[in-house]
Amino acid sequence: MEVISEGNINRWIVPHLSVGKRGSKPQVKPSAIMSAILYRLKTGCQWRELPTREFFDGAGLSWQGVYHHFRKWAADGSLRKVWVNLLRSKRRLLDLSCVQLDGSQTLCKNGGEHVGYQARKAGRTCNSLFLSDSRGLLLACSEPVSGAHHDLFGIEQVFRGLCALLKEAGIETEGLFLNADAGFDSEGFRRLCSEMKIEANIAFNPRNGQSEDGYVYFDEELFKNRAVIEHANAWLDSFKALLIRFETKARQWVALHLLAFTVLFIRKITKMEKL
Repeated sequence: MEVISEGNINRWIVPHLSVGKRGSKPQVKPSAIMSAILYRLKTGCQWRELPTREFFDGAGLSWQGVYHHFRKWAADGSLRKVWVNLLRSKRRLLDLSCVQLDGSQTLCKNGGEHVGYQARKAGRTCNSLFLSDSRGLLLACSEPVSGAHHDLFGIEQVFRGLCALLKEAGIETEGLFLNADAGFDSEGFRRLCSEMKIEANIAFNPRNGQSEDGYVYFDEELFKNRAVIEHANAWLDSFKALLIRFETKARQWVALHLLAFTVLFIRKITKMEKL
């Protein structure tokens, strides 16, 4: 039932989780609670179906207790802090020769924040943007927007939010090369990248016609690296709780993604430490 080892949870995750009031002694180890949350992330089971006896040795913590901790850690920024600190401490492992930007639509079964009808999926969806490094290691996930909108909806706020997470982790965005598909081809997004001193390598969308000055920079060889983010999104599919969104709160939905990023990165670190 172990998604990652208790040792790795205690090393990389527990130190950044908020705790109760001073003087209160937890009856259940935070590592056990996190193991249960990761089990739900990996298997996609309902919160109420968590096999709590397997995790807590008769300590009496219910599925409501596990969900309470997840909700608290998502709301107070603990799970974001886990990812930011992991990324900061191991950023030397990243390949930032270029970064990849992509969007992903997810069906939403319970409605909730930032959900809308998407004709192509024939259902209510939300859309999130992702950044990965040049090897396909996922770096950041945006808050979702309604699936009724395309990838460029609110792009300035969404993209600045992605870059803000990188800066929190000590990753400078100035001078980065960015690959993005034709869905991001717009004068506005290109100007935004220019303002942020990011080199945008965006596939040309013929429906947009020619640019204002008649020239659009595009490096086909560099763009080939973009395939890695498609592979990265496929790795995310192994976390069944991310295939269909049941969380109604956007912050909890993002928190689940950051936990998945954390698991994938810890596995990479563990593999490299064994070499």
